[in-house]
Amino acid sequence: MKFFVDTADVKEIKELHQLGLVDGVTTNPSLILKSGGKITEVTKQICDIVEGPVSAEVVATEFPQMIKEAKVLAKIAKNVCIKVPLTLDGLRACRAIRNDLGRMVNVTLCFSANQALLAAKAGASFISPFVGRIDDTGSDGMELISEIRQIYDNYDYPTEILTASVRTVNHVKQAALIGADVITAPPATLRALVSHPLTDKGLAAFIADWAKTGQKIA
Repeated sequence: MKFFVDTADVKEIKELHQLGLVDGVTTNPSLILKSGGKITEVTKQICDIVEGPVSAEVVATEFPQMIKEAKVLAKIAKNVCIKVPLTLDGLRACRAIRNDLGRMVNVTLCFSANQALLAAKAGASFISPFVGRIDDTGSDGMELISEIRQIYDNYDYPTEILTASVRTVNHVKQAALIGADVITAPPATLRALVSHPLTDKGLAAFIADWAKTGQKIA
């Protein structure tokens, strides 16, 4: 499973990239706002760090303007993946961006299996179901991931399931068990994957015992 980091914080991306934990990056207007920079400049900085897909989102809601914005974003770098909303105009833009610009497209704000089916038919490179936001409504976000996985496998759709709105390490585990292709998570969640109290306890015991030997390795 690929790990994308959901942030526009260049420093965080650099640190995680050095650990080998970043296969791609997802951004959105809210994350760009938080970064304090211009979308073209911040996206270019990210693309210079990460070789994999870097999702940059259009903010227009109507097809003609979506395409204009997509053309601007596509010029930033070869690994920019254009992000569009799951609306009729967004699906139309998805097909046009794939066919006319030859760019990857991430269809975002997916909350149903039917929406995911439409995105796959429109040629989406990635579909982004928001599991955390579904959980907030009292439903099970991971059930949606399972439904999409089955539908895509039924028809051999190449669209990758990019599990989004990931908030916990358990979301990551469940997505991997179901067979999601990608998860995108905040830096803190990715770092938390390494943590376990028994690992900490075991390491402390080893260090204490080693100190008693009085030895040095180097």
